[in-house]
Amino acid sequence: MTSPGEQDALDALKRVFGYDSFRPGQQEIIEHVVAGGDALVLMPTGGGKSLCYQIPALVRPGVGVVVSPLIALMQDQVDALRALGVRAAFLNSTQNLDQRREVERAFRTGELDLLYLAPERLQLDSTAQLFDQGKIALFAIDEAHCVSQWGHDFRPDYLALSMLHERWPDVPRIALTATATRATHNEITERLGLGDARHFVASFDRPNIQYRIVPKNSPQKQLLELLRSEHEGDAAIVYCLSRATVEKTADFLANNGIPALPYHAGLDSRIRERHQSRFLREDGLVMVATIAFGMGIDKPDVRLVAHLDLPKSIEGYYQETGRAGRDGLPSTAWMAYGLADVVQQRKMIDSSEGDFAFRRAATIHLDAMLALCETVSCRRAQLLAYFGEPGGAACGNCDTCLAPPESWDGTIAAQKFLSAVYRLKNERNQKFGAGQVIDVLLGKETEKVRQHRHDELTVFGIGTELREGEWRGVVRQLLAQGLLGVEGDYGTLVLTEASAEVLARRREVPMRREPERPAKIAKAARTARTAAPVDLSDEARPLFERLRAWRAATAKEQGVPAYVIFHDATLREFASSRPSSLEELSGITGVGENKLNRYGEQILEVLAEGA
Repeated sequence: MTSPGEQDALDALKRVFGYDSFRPGQQEIIEHVVAGGDALVLMPTGGGKSLCYQIPALVRPGVGVVVSPLIALMQDQVDALRALGVRAAFLNSTQNLDQRREVERAFRTGELDLLYLAPERLQLDSTAQLFDQGKIALFAIDEAHCVSQWGHDFRPDYLALSMLHERWPDVPRIALTATATRATHNEITERLGLGDARHFVASFDRPNIQYRIVPKNSPQKQLLELLRSEHEGDAAIVYCLSRATVEKTADFLANNGIPALPYHAGLDSRIRERHQSRFLREDGLVMVATIAFGMGIDKPDVRLVAHLDLPKSIEGYYQETGRAGRDGLPSTAWMAYGLADVVQQRKMIDSSEGDFAFRRAATIHLDAMLALCETVSCRRAQLLAYFGEPGGAACGNCDTCLAPPESWDGTIAAQKFLSAVYRLKNERNQKFGAGQVIDVLLGKETEKVRQHRHDELTVFGIGTELREGEWRGVVRQLLAQGLLGVEGDYGTLVLTEASAEVLARRREVPMRREPERPAKIAKAARTARTAAPVDLSDEARPLFERLRAWRAATAKEQGVPAYVIFHDATLREFASSRPSSLEELSGITGVGENKLNRYGEQILEVLAEGA
């Protein structure tokens, strides 16, 4: 038998959001918060975190106050809730005085269900005074990893959020994040004073995302081929480390017929806002961005997240790839990774102005990221183990499962390369990058080799059993395993303490050999997409496209993102089941009371025309 609180939550789920049942883990969290308990929720992106505070805010008396780190996204979050019939608003610096006063009045009189604001606003005395004049249902702290200096999105303003419990001790708090290692989890708990809260830790697995990491070889062309062959017409996010690479990649894609936009901190704020708005509101755009883009992005139909540069940590990688497939449909997380990435990241750490502890933490993060790139086992299992879920079976939906790479004994190759680095350094104590060392091992009589008389060394020409690309893989893996170091502004190679163990034959060096696999994995990706939860028959596809066109026109007319009207998954179900009445429409997932009343007749017209 359900309690009154449980029944209220289920009623709100169906009436407002159009869902018949909760996802795994949601109901227990919601019931706990509805009853007035504090909660810390670790749940993957796309796992339904928002409902864990939105439904309690609707069920409990008062207004749910949501602390959100990105002002640029509040409007879209509020638009999505208003489309559902929820009384939502935000307070931030984009509003004029009259707009803020109207929101404050609605808060005081209880005319709001949810109020979004940035953490900076909580430090204003006027905000605290406002809260004292109304009734607060709960405090929700979204993207709670921003409180942690271990995290990748540290925001000093989040440190002040412990004052919420001190000033309003009877108001329940729920902190939520999709990215937290054990260290980050502990720091969130400590800094927000959530030691006595219930902690809900869901699996970090996103089974609909296919993880793929490929050797970098003309990455822009690799990306273009991927978009054309597997993700034509799909929404995608492409991450690059530098602003210059963002601009060049966006131009390259646009010049090759792919609609792409740049996004980075160097652009005028109005351009950034315009590009973000277009990405959220239009179908099929590719956003090429630095990591400044994406936190809190609610766009559910991003089918591809690509990285053209190596992320600094698994936390960052997981957070960014998690923006793919939030609707649960098959999606791809793809990365091109090469030797220059490893050299660049090592150099950035060594030249950092941070203290020893900072550099050590950055090295630990990078080592874990490199281990994920170089693994011969299931990438998903390794990713989950990093977040405290060890022992997972092979997933069958990542590149290493679909086309397993070989592991080979690279000890002799490692000894040859390390010996060459040592010999080159001994000549006038000079140091060189990977290219020169590889040329010497391959016996190439280049001008630079002759200039430095490296063709007279005993290591000249001793590495012809491997091709140049294979040697670059050896160097990459030596750097990843800490058997080789990087020094100076030009990324010259040096031996490390661990190098001596290999040269003295006291340590073996297993290595990964890249398999010939692109065609096989691409085929598996296409198969996964056609096996979506609601598959479309040949007859249903034209109807689905008509529904998408109706949705796009409706969204444009209202000035909101298309997904605010309906998600792709709901349109697929319309096209497949072809409901012919409002009653049949109301039984489809994602059709709540407000959307049924607002769009029901229009949808039935589109379906009738399509028939």
